[in-house]
Amino acid sequence: MQRRDFLKFLGAGSLLASGLPGRSAFAGAAPHVVIVGGGVGGATAAKYLRLADPGIRVTVIEKNPVYLRPYGSSEVLNDHIGMADLEVRYDRLRDRYDIEFLFDTVTAVDPGARTVQTAGGTRLHYDRMIVSPGIQLLYERIEGYSATLADSRIPSAWIPGRQTRLLRDQLQAMRPGGTFVIVAPPNPYRCPPGPYERGALMAEWFKVHNPTAKVIILDPKDDFVPGPSMLLGWNRLYGYNVPEHFHAGMPLQGEWPMQVHATPGMLDWIPARDGGRVLALAPDTLTLETEGDRLRADVLNIVPPMVAGRVAFALDLVDDTGYCPIDRRTHESSRHPGIHVIGDACAADAMPKSGFSANTQAKVAARAVVDLLAGRDTRAPLWENTCYALAGEEYGLYVADIFRLVDGRITRTDGPRFLPLDASRAQIRLGALYQRNWMRTFTDDCFA
Repeated sequence: MQRRDFLKFLGAGSLLASGLPGRSAFAGAAPHVVIVGGGVGGATAAKYLRLADPGIRVTVIEKNPVYLRPYGSSEVLNDHIGMADLEVRYDRLRDRYDIEFLFDTVTAVDPGARTVQTAGGTRLHYDRMIVSPGIQLLYERIEGYSATLADSRIPSAWIPGRQTRLLRDQLQAMRPGGTFVIVAPPNPYRCPPGPYERGALMAEWFKVHNPTAKVIILDPKDDFVPGPSMLLGWNRLYGYNVPEHFHAGMPLQGEWPMQVHATPGMLDWIPARDGGRVLALAPDTLTLETEGDRLRADVLNIVPPMVAGRVAFALDLVDDTGYCPIDRRTHESSRHPGIHVIGDACAADAMPKSGFSANTQAKVAARAVVDLLAGRDTRAPLWENTCYALAGEEYGLYVADIFRLVDGRITRTDGPRFLPLDASRAQIRLGALYQRNWMRTFTDDCFA
């Protein structure tokens, strides 16, 4: 939902209908909403709360004064963009919407008293809280791997920062004819197309800079999003042979048919059914033991299993799944009333863990908070998600979904989801153009 749609969605009973700009419709002191986490979800929630009622006081507690966007960060590895292009600042949210920012770390929350304490000694009262804590990576779930190794020698680079720089430098210094191995994570994880886009973008880079190099993706799953669309892109660009059980619907003639290549290409995907699940790592030799074989890498990129971010555990918002159970209608925590959880950390049924999901969940939660503070009934929510991905700089793919509540669960509605397998070259090129423009407009919707 864009801004005008969101405001319209608030309905005729919106607080904005009071006709008193800058004033709350609530009696007494202005209600205070504290948001923990200033990423996509938290920033979007703050902005849309202020758009709904400029009289609501909004405070964002975020430990980093500069946000590094994870979406699109794999393009740093092949020099499509630089690290500075990932930086997003909070100035426009603060100045345009009068949102308060406290760059600190939350240490405790008292849900009964509705207070939050920070490491810097600040104590705030809230009427409602929205928590958008993101994810944390469970490095030790892979035998032989650790956070220390990820920071020093075997980066994950799934949360952008120093590991992104390290992986870029390793890839660009890899020996001629070397092997780059990506270990994909089990479900659920942030950014479903991400590991497969990363492999494709590096294969594209190697075609120019290291044409005898090899990219191998080891996977504990047998399928991924966007699945056949990405496999077809690999087939066309990097000589990948699509497995027979994915052939249904593949174009066999016409403008750009699927090919059967006589020799292996420079990119290979080994799913679970073919032994792609990793059992252990020997870090000194960069050797992986899988269910099917042993494999040595020249550069190794492991994306480990993940769960809700640390602050979600600290605030007792997590159940035994590793994620935060919620009331789907409002995103209010099932464990602590008055606290709403959005983004990668919440258990959102069919919704993927993506930036777009966090953005639309933030809008749903913001609307629910406005209604709850006003004493109104909340209304049935609607969510969207779109994930753009690249098989190459000019080869764009997407997955797009709409979700609604069905029998109390967030459920994907029926309809076409992916770029058609018989899409023309022009449509594929347009998908890449959409991806680049989406990066800009999406970031503006969240942070500007």
